[in-house]
Amino acid sequence: MLNGILNYDFFVPEPTMNLYPGASDLIARYQAKVKAENLKVDALGYYLVPFSYANVDILGQAVNAVGSLDQDAIAEYIHKTAFKTVVGDVKFGANGEWEQSRTLVVQYQGITNNDLDQFAKAGTRKIMLPADIKTGDVDTFNAYRK
Repeated sequence: MLNGILNYDFFVPEPTMNLYPGASDLIARYQAKVKAENLKVDALGYYLVPFSYANVDILGQAVNAVGSLDQDAIAEYIHKTAFKTVVGDVKFGANGEWEQSRTLVVQYQGITNNDLDQFAKAGTRKIMLPADIKTGDVDTFNAYRK
């Protein structure tokens, strides 16, 4: 089982993730489409969907603001602008990295079987870091050795 394993992620269905105002709606629409069309892709959409959508949105905002596809002008605009996205405000640092990291450290807890639906609920991937959105404490791996 996954219980006790620490990993990184970008979005999990924990209550503190409401700082991403549009992500929950985006994920709900994505999940409905996957189910309705029986698509053989990531059924939950937590790992890549919110930030992929935000990245394309940022590019679109930059192209519209610059008014052309000039790569240098787009890059300059992206470097100096804070963007409103489904994952909150995004601004890039001098080297192109996120000015504020959005990588989560999560721990799998309370996994009971191989049912995918349990991962759509809060509590199976508790956030350990960043501290301001933490939803749980690290369980020692020994607690799961039974």
